Amino acid sequence: MLFSLLLSIHVVICVLVILAVLIQSGKGAGFAGMFGGGGGDALFSAPSGSMFIRKVTTGLAVAFFVSSLFLTFLGARRGGQTVTQRLSFPASPTADSAAIPLPAAPASTNATEAPADKK
Repeated sequence: MLFSLLLSIHVVICVLVILAVLIQSGKGAGFAGMFGGGGGDALFSAPSGSMFIRKVTTGLAVAFFVSSLFLTFLGARRGGQTVTQRLSFPASPTADSAAIPLPAAPASTNATEAPADKK
């Protein structure tokens, strides 16, 4: 229950971080400055607006890291496997893999080969 709730909150935080980063304009003033357009930053053109977005982004980033840590700890306590543990392959062959026959090498059917000299 707690894990599912925290996972849902984590996904919402991820989406909000993406939106907060996309709202901010870069040092080059985004696409509007690149193509000669002006006024693309009218929503957050005041210094207080850009400072507010920076603080929101910082807060969301901290919340993202904290929720990631809690999800890691809760996942470890649940005893579930991680993605890398599910996808890992055994280093040495086991008895099960030894029972699978390997295909034989195909015989050479090339007609242009010269027969070996017989003495």
